[in-house]
Amino acid sequence: MKRRLAREIIVQSLYQMEMNDVESADAVEMLIAEAADENESEHVITDEIELKAYVVAHVNGVWEHKTAIDDMLEHYLKGWQMSRLSRVDRQILRLATFEMVFADDVPAKVAVNEAIDLAKHFGTDDSGKFVNGVLGKMIQELDTLKTEQ
Repeated sequence: MKRRLAREIIVQSLYQMEMNDVESADAVEMLIAEAADENESEHVITDEIELKAYVVAHVNGVWEHKTAIDDMLEHYLKGWQMSRLSRVDRQILRLATFEMVFADDVPAKVAVNEAIDLAKHFGTDDSGKFVNGVLGKMIQELDTLKTEQ
């Protein structure tokens, strides 16, 4: 399973859940089927069961901790509010924060680098720099954030 593809599906699932008020399982199922059918990004899905389990676990984890994640992010969004962010940037920041603070299967620097790449891919021209700035501040205080949760 390629985690890059999983992260893309996670971000898209979170976006779908926020935009269309759909359940996580429905969003994930649709996006994995779409990725397998279209294969636009030329990713080969070798283990759909493992991919789906990983994606569902992370989508549900982000959604369960959304309030805590948003509160953390609000602290690092100097001059911004979560509601003013683009929906894509918001989902990318939520995923990266979840991976850094609540999950322990990804090193924090990897989560930040992946978030920057996702922001460049899905966001605007400035999204990569913006995500890097927010997460760069957060990673400096990561140990404190983890102990507070």
